[in-house]
Amino acid sequence: MLNNIGLPGLLLIAVVVLVLFGRGKISSLMGEVGKGITSFKKGISEGQEEQDAKSVDARDVTPPEGTDMGTNPKTDLKTDKDRV
Repeated sequence: MLNNIGLPGLLLIAVVVLVLFGRGKISSLMGEVGKGITSFKKGISEGQEEQDAKSVDARDVTPPEGTDMGTNPKTDLKTDKDRV
């Protein structure tokens, strides 16, 4: 049913909404939507910065004393030729 609305149908819906709610109510609603989008983007960027800080902190962790941090044969991808 909604697949065939087209431009004239959208314009008719916009006019009906404008008549029912008035210009002031719609503009304040759009302002609130804009504030919500801005808040969402800010939250996403803060979450990304927090993730980046955690990953940097995880790389800076030093092993406890007496712990051997030698190479692990399963994770060491160098071949015998590269160890010259």
